[in-house]
Amino acid sequence: MGIQMGTEEWASALKDEVNKSDGYRMASQNWEDDFYFIVTKGGPITEDLYVYLDLWHGECREALRVSDPGARSPSFAISAPLDIWKKVVSRDLNPLRGIMTRQLKLKGNMLTLFKAPKSAIELVECAIRIDTEWP
Repeated sequence: MGIQMGTEEWASALKDEVNKSDGYRMASQNWEDDFYFIVTKGGPITEDLYVYLDLWHGECREALRVSDPGARSPSFAISAPLDIWKKVVSRDLNPLRGIMTRQLKLKGNMLTLFKAPKSAIELVECAIRIDTEWP
């Protein structure tokens, strides 16, 4: 049985995957920003789910489920409904293409994000390795 998407346990599992990923470490040596990954309300999701990641030079310093989004001020926020996130982690939607086609909504400096495309792909690969149970 998997880990429920968007929970504290899921955020912790993602942190562990990022920190043991050589691919992410190599692709993200110059990355120094934090994120909100947001699953927007709809269908089985009764309120927006926020997962915070603090990513720094190829490692994840902190990952947690956030119940008060005003508690943090990350450099980036990427949001989408559950069905779009499922496409991302099933490799049916490249995250950068999802941003360009507005399936994933980005708040933050797009140029900074697009300077590290391999980093985004490796982060998704880390999420794919989690045995995720979807709502």
